[in-house]
Amino acid sequence: MIERLDASQWRAWHGDEFPIDCWRAAGDELQAIAGTRRVDLISRERYRDFVLRLEFALPVAGNSGLFCRVEEEAQLSWHSGPEMQLLDDRGHPDGREPMTRNGALYGLLRPELETPIEPEQFIEAALSVRDGEIEHWLDGRRVLRYRLDDPTLHKHIANSKFSGYPRFAQAAEGHLVLQHHGEAARFRRLSIEIAD
Repeated sequence: MIERLDASQWRAWHGDEFPIDCWRAAGDELQAIAGTRRVDLISRERYRDFVLRLEFALPVAGNSGLFCRVEEEAQLSWHSGPEMQLLDDRGHPDGREPMTRNGALYGLLRPELETPIEPEQFIEAALSVRDGEIEHWLDGRRVLRYRLDDPTLHKHIANSKFSGYPRFAQAAEGHLVLQHHGEAARFRRLSIEIAD
């Protein structure tokens, strides 16, 4: 089953309503507004296995991310869910570090393929989660694949800033999150395919 995701299926992190002061719904786009409160969008539904597809566009030096299996009991979304980094590698300082480049598992695993973006131009992205295996896709190419139960990944987590959050990447299901990192970010054509 494939479902389109519009503004009605998202709300503010730790809130009940769509945060119109820092996000805008314009046509089929969800837009993080630069210079406003940094409030992430969280899906109203929880998901276990799925494929999330969308297109995103960032400004020069733009930074955002897609999170999965997030538990809202956490103070911040990144304390709980693993993040697929979305970044203008050429313009943002994080682009100089392999584990924080566009398509990375933020701070933990580098993308196998680099995917530079053109600022303000939409690019396809997908996040696939099935039986604990996660794939990051950019521009029609799989750029990273990993398992959440991989002992090597657990070692990386133990040696990272996530080590202080015992529930990080532990949930068997959870919310999706679109990150508001303070800069503008645009998302469109969001859909989710639920695994049978």
